Amino acid sequence: MITPAQCRAARGLLNWSQGALAEAAGVGLSSVVDLEKERRAVSQEIKGKIRAAIERAGVQLLDQNGNGDGARLTKPSSLRRKSR
Repeated sequence: MITPAQCRAARGLLNWSQGALAEAAGVGLSSVVDLEKERRAVSQEIKGKIRAAIERAGVQLLDQNGNGDGARLTKPSSLRRKSR
């Protein structure tokens, strides 16, 4: 669904803080932190919300294809929100 590394990479591409991602996804900040740091299991529902927010903002999450999971921009930077 989404890996911790993909989440961090997507935030970097978007120039979003963890708080900005949490707000865009409609989840708590602790959920984003827990996912990225692998501190505790995050539900599939929360992961789905995080992934959907990232994709709406213009980042495509790529499944492992022999070179590992990845993320890439699909929309011009003018359509992305600024970090908070």
